[in-house]
Amino acid sequence: SSVLEDLCLHINTKISTIKKILQLRNIGQESSLKSMLSKIGYEMFFLNELLNKMEMELQGQEKLKNLLKELQKSAGTDQKEARYLCKNIPPHLPKPTASCVTGLMVKSGEQTKVTEPEPAKKSTKEPRFIKEAALITMEEFKNVPAYMRGRLTYDQINAVVQDINKTVVNKYKILHQPPKSMNAAVRNLYHRFLEAETKDTKGKFFIVEADIKEFTQLKVDKRFHSILNILRHCQRLREIRGSQLVRYVIC
Repeated sequence: SSVLEDLCLHINTKISTIKKILQLRNIGQESSLKSMLSKIGYEMFFLNELLNKMEMELQGQEKLKNLLKELQKSAGTDQKEARYLCKNIPPHLPKPTASCVTGLMVKSGEQTKVTEPEPAKKSTKEPRFIKEAALITMEEFKNVPAYMRGRLTYDQINAVVQDINKTVVNKYKILHQPPKSMNAAVRNLYHRFLEAETKDTKGKFFIVEADIKEFTQLKVDKRFHSILNILRHCQRLREIRGSQLVRYVIC
């Protein structure tokens, strides 16, 4: 019967498969063919990877195809609506009057004028140079003699340098102003600064202790003078004495 024939065919197929497996096993045991079988195994592995990539690519293409179909359908709908609108335009649409057109042009011109940025005015006067003392470097700090440095720290010394620079900048900003633009208090400072100048300070930037008290919270005490000694040692300042004033000149 057909059932027995199918069963015989199935059994024969299995027997044939087993024979092939046994043959392959015997071949695999031969040393001369091991390298070839190994190479075939690697190629099968890479072939499997390639097939997986192709499958993923096909899935991506399938998704893209579905998306394009949706876009095509949407575009077709929009096209139908556009055609309908073109065919059903009302025969009597209101036309813009001359006054409307003129008004729009005027408004447009006004907006253009408002939005146009004005060219920035260039300053005719450039800020004048004010010399400041450079901060002490760590190497300079280490080279200061121990008796001079005492317990003073690197940061404490540079904090005083910054206060000195602040004083210099504030002083010379006032000196660079036209006297007519000053109020009474600033004018008094201006004249005091001028009185402190001598022929030796001409063209130099200097301050006195009164200037430091005027522009900073720094205490002019023994510690302050110790730091000034260090700054003179590091050639940040030098002194010009005269008329009962000590002038600290920025080097």
